[in-house]
Amino acid sequence: RRLDKAFAAFFRRVKAGEKPGYPRFRGVNWFDTVVFPRDGDGCRWDSTPHDSVTRVRLQGVGHVRVHQHRPVKGRVKTISVKREGRQWYVILACDNVPAEPLPATGAVCGIDMGVTHFLTTSKGVHVPNPRHGKRTADALADAQRALNAFPRRKRQDRTAKHRQAVEKVAKLHRKVRRRRTDHAHKTALALVRDYDRIGHERLNIANMVRTPKPKPDPERPGAFLPNGAASKAGLNRSILDTGWGVFLGILAHKAESAGRVLIPVDPRNTSRTCPTCGHVDSENRDGEKFQCTACGHTDHADRVGAWNVALRAGLVLPDVA
Repeated sequence: RRLDKAFAAFFRRVKAGEKPGYPRFRGVNWFDTVVFPRDGDGCRWDSTPHDSVTRVRLQGVGHVRVHQHRPVKGRVKTISVKREGRQWYVILACDNVPAEPLPATGAVCGIDMGVTHFLTTSKGVHVPNPRHGKRTADALADAQRALNAFPRRKRQDRTAKHRQAVEKVAKLHRKVRRRRTDHAHKTALALVRDYDRIGHERLNIANMVRTPKPKPDPERPGAFLPNGAASKAGLNRSILDTGWGVFLGILAHKAESAGRVLIPVDPRNTSRTCPTCGHVDSENRDGEKFQCTACGHTDHADRVGAWNVALRAGLVLPDVA
């Protein structure tokens, strides 16, 4: 189907007089996922319902046993078969999944995402940042150096030690990703259980981790002025290691399933605005300390940011003092 789609697009471009772009050959490691658009179209979930063992039937392969870790709810729409190293997974996308609303708590909050703390609520509760990537950085660097010692070879031409080095790097990356996802699930579940409405920042992470532009030196042609790229690279690594995008996606999914309301707001100047008098000044914040230059209000900068997020989301909170 992928081949047919590629050639159909190729002939369409030829007829339209555009640059054809002949389809390129893809190696065995290019695709890690095969998607079947409908249950029963090349793939059948629970193909042996009369048996206590769950199986999936794949076209051209046959019945394959599946270790099902939880019951399937709703109607199975698409089925994906994914390869991760030596492990294989079946991913189901279901429709008409019944919601599981939680009892109302009457509580609301705003959250401020950060790097020092993973997040801070408007009540002043700090969730620590586990820094999974930083904790595994040394082991990953050693494994990557060992892999780089081997010359580039096609998969079928690699030696046993070369294959082991590849699998070790992939295993470490998979371990970091799973830890990060597990932490995001647990944190999001705790928020959804405690609060009916949650306000959060609408973050554009792609712009936040963008590399600063070079600054040409007007006095020396071909030379450049310092632009803080080294320090920005460290901040970018910390932001990506925190996994804000993964967390907010999981939080939105859990909130919808539990009948909670999630409200994204503009994040500009949330930690520089005084929640008491509304004065906005970059000098209000000094690291983790917030002190309003107009009214003298003091608090933790992350908690002030969470308060302003909640206020912008229209949430009614107790007195800020």
